[in-house]
Amino acid sequence: MDAPIERIGAVVRAGQRQPISAAVAWDRLVFVSGQVPMTPDGPAAPDIVGQTHATLDHIERILVEAGCTLEDVVKTTVWLTDAVDYPAFNAAYAERFPAEQAPARSTVIAGLIAPVKLEIEAVAVRPAA
Repeated sequence: MDAPIERIGAVVRAGQRQPISAAVAWDRLVFVSGQVPMTPDGPAAPDIVGQTHATLDHIERILVEAGCTLEDVVKTTVWLTDAVDYPAFNAAYAERFPAEQAPARSTVIAGLIAPVKLEIEAVAVRPAA
């Protein structure tokens, strides 16, 4: 029997529900939408290190709701707005994903809609029941 698709977490911006889910799960796979380090008052931190940790905190909360942790992440995609930030980003990222447990990752330079320095999406595998 096919597993149902689960939509996890509504995304609300400027008081409006957006046409995306924070995550979508199917069977044991969890796909977390791109997360940015935004708060209602603006960017969560002025620097790439603080923004990296804030973004991974957002992802971690969504994963917990889906029954996962950061240790269950198998793939991330990262968009940085400035290549100069890469070394500091990579060091902050490594604090949350040590090299021996790191997921596969793609990192690119891109323009973002939000006034932040990065966006991260993640794919995780739920632990077996």
